[in-house]
Amino acid sequence: MKNNIFLDGLRSVARVGETAVIAAKAGIRYATEKPSNAKLMRETFESLGSTYIKLGQFIASTPSLFPREYVEEFQGCLDQTPSLPFSYVEEVLASEFAGRNLSEIFASIDEKPLASASIAQVHAAKLVSGEDVVIKVQKPGVETILYTDLNVLHWATKVLERAVPKVKFASLADIVDEIKTRMVREVDFIEEANNLDDFVEYLQVSQNTAATAPKVYHQYSTRRILTMQRLYGVPLTDFEVVKKVAKDPSQVLVTAMNTWFGSLMLCKSFHADLHAGNLMLLDDGRIGFIDFGIVGQLKPEVWQACMAFMDALQKTDYPLMAENMLKMGMTSTKIDTAVLAADLERLFSGVLMADPQQILSSNPADLNDIMMDMVGVGERHGIRFPRDFALLFKQMLYFDRFMRVLAPYTDIYADQRIQMVQSLDPASLLKH
Repeated sequence: MKNNIFLDGLRSVARVGETAVIAAKAGIRYATEKPSNAKLMRETFESLGSTYIKLGQFIASTPSLFPREYVEEFQGCLDQTPSLPFSYVEEVLASEFAGRNLSEIFASIDEKPLASASIAQVHAAKLVSGEDVVIKVQKPGVETILYTDLNVLHWATKVLERAVPKVKFASLADIVDEIKTRMVREVDFIEEANNLDDFVEYLQVSQNTAATAPKVYHQYSTRRILTMQRLYGVPLTDFEVVKKVAKDPSQVLVTAMNTWFGSLMLCKSFHADLHAGNLMLLDDGRIGFIDFGIVGQLKPEVWQACMAFMDALQKTDYPLMAENMLKMGMTSTKIDTAVLAADLERLFSGVLMADPQQILSSNPADLNDIMMDMVGVGERHGIRFPRDFALLFKQMLYFDRFMRVLAPYTDIYADQRIQMVQSLDPASLLKH
C-alpha cells in the first residue's frame, strides 16, 4: 500500500513537470510561429495526453461555453493513442485480480489490442467457460494523472485567460466541476457496466430484438477492468461493407436512431458518444451499441421540450420556441419571453428565408453555426444551454452525417419511420 502511495506521488510530481515543459514549449512556439490560438491549444492538449484530450472533446461538444473557433478546432481532437505493450496490460490484470489465477478465468487473451484510446486498451479474449469476450483494461497510472491534471486545471485555465483573452471561461468553477465529474466517471468501469446493464434492460422491457449491447461479466470486472461479451460484425464506419451487407442501409440507421431515441425516454442515461465506430451491424442483422463510457442524463420532459423547440422552429413559431427554451431549464432567472421570441425571430428570419425546413436540411456545419448563434441569443438573456443538450445536438449531427453517406436521399427530419419522441412502448416503432 505504501509503495502504491509512493509511486502515485512520484507520478504526480513527474506529471506536473511534464505539463510545465509542454506548456513552456507551447509558449515558445506561440511567440515564434504565431499559430492560431485555437490550433495551438488543440495541439498542446493532444501532447498532454488523456485528461486534456478529454477536455478538448468537452470543448468540441459544448458550444454554449466556448468560442466558435475553439469548438470547431477541437472537433478534430482524436482519442486514439499508440497501444501499450501487453506486459503493462498483464500488470493491471494481475493487480485487479490479485489472489485469483488468471488462467482460471481466461483461456486465452490476444496480445494485440483491438483498440487503444487515451484511458483504456481493449483486447479480445476467451473465458475458460468458452464465451468470446473483450476486456477493456485501464492504462497504468491514468487515474493518478487524471487527478493531478484536474488539480492543476484551475491554475492552468487562469494562466490561459491572461495569455489568450479571447477565451472567456464563464463560470470557471462550474466548468471544471463538470469536467471532473465526467472524467472521473469515465475511469470508473463499474459505472460503465451499470450503463450497459441499464441499456440492455431497456431493450428487454421494450421488446426490442432489432438491437443489442454487450453483456457484462460482473464477476470478472472491476473499476479498472471491464469484461464484456464480444459482438461480431462491422462498424458503421465501414460504409461500403454496410451498403453491400444491408438490404436497406437507411433502415439500419432508422433502427439505430429509434432505439437511441427510445433510450432518451426510458433509460437512466443515454449514450452520448454514438459515432459510427460505436455502432455495429452484426452478422445476424442486429444493431450493436458499444462503448458506454460517455453518457448524458436527461429528463424525458426535457427531451420533449427539445423536440417541441425544433417543431416550433420548423413552424417559425417564435413565442413557442422561447417557451420551450425555458422548459429545457436553461435559466434560473425570470426573463421576458416576448423579448426572447423577438430576438429569435431576428436570428432565424435571415436564415430560414422562404423555406422553414431549410434549417433542418442544411449541412452539419451550417447547423453548428446556427446552434452557436442561438447560444449567443441565449447569453444576452442570461440563458445557457444545458450540457446534455449540447451532447444531444452533437449526436443529431452524427446521425445526419451517417444518413448522408448511407442514404443520401433520406431526410432524417422528414422520414416518417423516425420517431424522436416515443411512448412507453417504443417496440412498436421499430421495424424488425
